[in-house]
Amino acid sequence: MIKGILFDMDGVLVDSEEYIFEATKMMFAEHGVTVKPADALHFVGMGENKYIAGIGERNGFVVDIERDKARTYQIYEEITPGKLMPLPGVTEFIAQCKELGFKMAIASSADKVKILINLREIGLSPDNFQAIVNGQDVERKKPFPDIYLLAAEKLGLKPEECLVVEDAISGISSGKTAGAKCLALTTSFPAEKLTEADWIYKDLSETPMNEILGYNMDNCNF
Repeated sequence: MIKGILFDMDGVLVDSEEYIFEATKMMFAEHGVTVKPADALHFVGMGENKYIAGIGERNGFVVDIERDKARTYQIYEEITPGKLMPLPGVTEFIAQCKELGFKMAIASSADKVKILINLREIGLSPDNFQAIVNGQDVERKKPFPDIYLLAAEKLGLKPEECLVVEDAISGISSGKTAGAKCLALTTSFPAEKLTEADWIYKDLSETPMNEILGYNMDNCNF
């Protein structure tokens, strides 16, 4: 029986890829480096260390990760106010899970500073989550299972008692390897790329909670 929900951040709660790329692009421009969207594609969902360092490597630029990541987040915080919105169904889904008594955690490869900026901008309090695990908390990033194993542990649950909500191929692999059930959202990849998941839906607004979480929603006052 599912007792906890482990949410990825980008592509699940919010779509911030456009803005983290823009911030990264502006940071590199300050070093005289011009980057293209194609430079970032391979590194999406792998955490900002890999994202920024990988883009730099593709352009022959040696990144000072602490300096350049800090500057990227500074720019990101400057350019995102009023632009980030929760993805469809997010606010309602989390409110329902909270009322039904599910434990919830965020498990994102992003750094904590970005997670908190995103939550603030989409109007979602960190207090909704009993744990927030970020990319700096684990040495091995997705597709390794470490981040979801740690998130389940922080909720006091076994991985098999948790539902992982993901949008990325590497994230689904991470959740399944951890031993959790996985709900894939097609916000970033087509359904045919996400077949390892237990369920696949367009977004949280179309996700049938009663089917996935085992509750009769007709008895709930939503």
